[in-house]
Amino acid sequence: MTKVLSYLKYAAGYAALSLFFLIIQAFTELLLPSMMATLVDEGIVKLNGQADQMAFILTEGAKMLAIALVCVVAAVSVSFFATKTSAIISRRMRHDVFERVLKFSNTEMDEFSTASLITRTTNDIQQVQGILSGGIRMVFFAPTMAVGSIILALSKSKGMSWILLVAVAILLSIIGIGLAAAMPKIKALQKLIDKLNLVSRENLSGLMVIRAFGNEKYEEERFEKSNKDLRMTNRFVQRTISIVMPAMTIIMNFSTIAIVWFGAGAIKDGTLEIGDMMAYIQYAMHVIMSFLFIAMIFVSIPRAMVSINRLAEVLKAEPSINDTANPKTLTEAKGVIEFKNVSFRYNNADDCVLSDISFTALPGQTTAFIGSTGSGKSTLINLIPRFYDITEGSITYDGIDIRELSMHSLRENIGYVPQKGLLFSGTVKSNMLISNPDADDELIDRALETAQAKFVYDMPEGINSDISQGGTNVSGGQRQRLAIARALVKQAPVYIFDDSFSALDLKTDAALRKALKKYTSDATVLIVAQRVSTILNAEQIIVLDEGRIVGKGTHKELLKNCEAYREIAESQLAKEELE
Repeated sequence: MTKVLSYLKYAAGYAALSLFFLIIQAFTELLLPSMMATLVDEGIVKLNGQADQMAFILTEGAKMLAIALVCVVAAVSVSFFATKTSAIISRRMRHDVFERVLKFSNTEMDEFSTASLITRTTNDIQQVQGILSGGIRMVFFAPTMAVGSIILALSKSKGMSWILLVAVAILLSIIGIGLAAAMPKIKALQKLIDKLNLVSRENLSGLMVIRAFGNEKYEEERFEKSNKDLRMTNRFVQRTISIVMPAMTIIMNFSTIAIVWFGAGAIKDGTLEIGDMMAYIQYAMHVIMSFLFIAMIFVSIPRAMVSINRLAEVLKAEPSINDTANPKTLTEAKGVIEFKNVSFRYNNADDCVLSDISFTALPGQTTAFIGSTGSGKSTLINLIPRFYDITEGSITYDGIDIRELSMHSLRENIGYVPQKGLLFSGTVKSNMLISNPDADDELIDRALETAQAKFVYDMPEGINSDISQGGTNVSGGQRQRLAIARALVKQAPVYIFDDSFSALDLKTDAALRKALKKYTSDATVLIVAQRVSTILNAEQIIVLDEGRIVGKGTHKELLKNCEAYREIAESQLAKEELE
């Protein structure tokens, strides 16, 4: 809660204006019943003469109308500025959460699931926005009205104070029982929304797999279970809370009856006037309504607090990979990458995924990594841009430990193509500019040509053609080639290709490698590959097996002295290609 309150500084002016108009609203609402009592008692009972009565009624009525108009303006202003305050705070909070997530390493992304982060950035912030918008008005307005109404009601008649006491006691008892029953369910709601988002996201992402295996019925049942859990929990909470409204109406009506009943006796005895009784009824209604508003805030706070705590978890989560106090930067980077006895273990894992890895990748050369599935190839190259930090040893870029470099400087000098060629919604050109905002059309054309992505020019608008979210309007191979072109546009000293040729046919693969050799003639190229044909001409091939280097050399050298590489090659290449 303290973290959320700290965001008030971004909307302090609007919050102050909201409180100012709130005070005016409360004052005018408390003033109106007393003015009504004066109008009734003095205008009808005390004054003699029809002309005097009419003049008094018109004067007092005009005053009440003016006060009522001020009250309306104040109420609208409170609502406007409270909404403005909550919107500004939620916008800033959403910005900070998103900014923090962008800084997360893969370790934090593994800890917070994607579905959960989406819920926290959307639904949780909406919950906080709702409690702020209503809270600014009710947290200050309801207690002020309750206290003011009680004081003014007692000033009219102390003898009927027990009616207020009984009414408030009954109302609070009902609210307390309802809250006690609903509280555990309220706290569970956000987790159930997380679960529903997770199932929905998995279904939408894996739609083709589900259809391919005819698994629609099972997935429907799985979704329906999550949906039903959320629905039943929400329904229980809403039904429990909804009891309060009819209970309040009954209490208000019985309170009014009691005040009229006992007030009539006081009027008969001459200890209470008609106007004061009418004002007392209004103040009693204010008291009951104020306590109801306070109760509604307490109903909303538990769910909002769950959301606040979930947001605080993200905002407080320090990325495990950070820049040092005085990070270094790369100037005129050459691209020499060296691994020195590197070992790596994932969080909470017992064994190392990589052990004692040592090699040097030089500019103008291609260093390739091959091995069986799970041998640690992708993990190894993900250590270079510091998506994970090594457990032991060191990785240097031009002789500087990458942990001493600023992450911006390090990643600015790396062109990276991930396993999954993810494209963003926009155009072909906007996707190319992600890696190099200053790239001109000539550079983009050259990168596309090198990546064998000439199909772009057959599209309706060339490089300005639309790309849908995730690149779903192009094929897998086209998506992969566009991802390669995007990295090439960067013109970095180091290029990393994480199994980025898997969706290409052999002919396109060969053409791309030939063009790539020319384009990256002065750069350091690191390639993870499953096909031996992709890395045949690499100056250095590193063979991994269970996280260890079992072979290092050229294709011909490894065929002679590395059994693991020879087994892979024999399974893929013709006999004459092995000679």
